[in-house]
Amino acid sequence: MDFATVTCPTCFECFEVAVPPDDELPTELDYDCEICCSPMWIIFDIHGGVYAKGLAD
Repeated sequence: MDFATVTCPTCFECFEVAVPPDDELPTELDYDCEICCSPMWIIFDIHGGVYAKGLAD
């Protein structure tokens, strides 16, 4: 299983998330920050890019 590092758009702390299998990409996951518990979307694209955005973004 692969992991990717994302940065919380609220507290700007970094944490790791598991990357879904290639056949499930692209996808967006509803996720809560592991540090500050703020809700966010984690975006996984088909080119291996992973980033987080706040729900208001």
